[in-house]
Amino acid sequence: MSDPVASKSGFLCMYMKNHPDTLVAYVKYFGKVEGNVLTAEMSSIDSKGMALVYKLKSGQPDSIRVSFDPPLSGYTISFTRLSVYEEVKPRLLNMKAEAQEGLGMLKAPQITTFRIPRMAAFTGIIVFFYFYFLSPPPLGTTFLSVPVTYVDTFFSPAHAFRNATGLGLSFRTACAIFVTIHGAETLYTWSLCKQYVKGTIVTAAYVGSTMIVGFPMWIDIKRRVQQKRIESVMKAE
Repeated sequence: MSDPVASKSGFLCMYMKNHPDTLVAYVKYFGKVEGNVLTAEMSSIDSKGMALVYKLKSGQPDSIRVSFDPPLSGYTISFTRLSVYEEVKPRLLNMKAEAQEGLGMLKAPQITTFRIPRMAAFTGIIVFFYFYFLSPPPLGTTFLSVPVTYVDTFFSPAHAFRNATGLGLSFRTACAIFVTIHGAETLYTWSLCKQYVKGTIVTAAYVGSTMIVGFPMWIDIKRRVQQKRIESVMKAE
């Protein structure tokens, strides 16, 4: 299967000639090129990355390849030149803002409000079924003043699942796995909050929510940061 971005590489490279400052920022930040970069050009681009040719003040030419992480292969790209650029454009704008932030040319975007992404409800359901099916309480267990028969009836599908599959975990083991995975994600969310989230309450909300529902929270932060980066670049242009 042909690469839809590579097939339009010539058009995209020609377009980017109008943005030499952006290409220089790519070279210095993503290529980790030190020294005074005078010029930079995009020589090719595909769904996995782009090749950049640059020249230093000393006159020495060189080239680097900047990879896309994740690749652009997830985009649905049609066959017209304009639509290809419209699909690639958000990634290039986000990378421009990231490079300028890293080079101290642009302030990092700040998130000042908390929101719960829709995906959080889905992962909340997964967490419920994780404990329900893998770690149901033993038969005869009661909670507060709920009759034992009600509790046993409620968890009877879970016990049937365990008997049929042999899958199951003790409640302590299930909790340990849950805390380990979500704990790591919470630390990652905390690192993102230190960079991009303003306010103790908003930070605490994101960190606490990550411990409960996991990855949807840090994904939402990254999406909001990307959106703000693109908005800032568009305003500058």
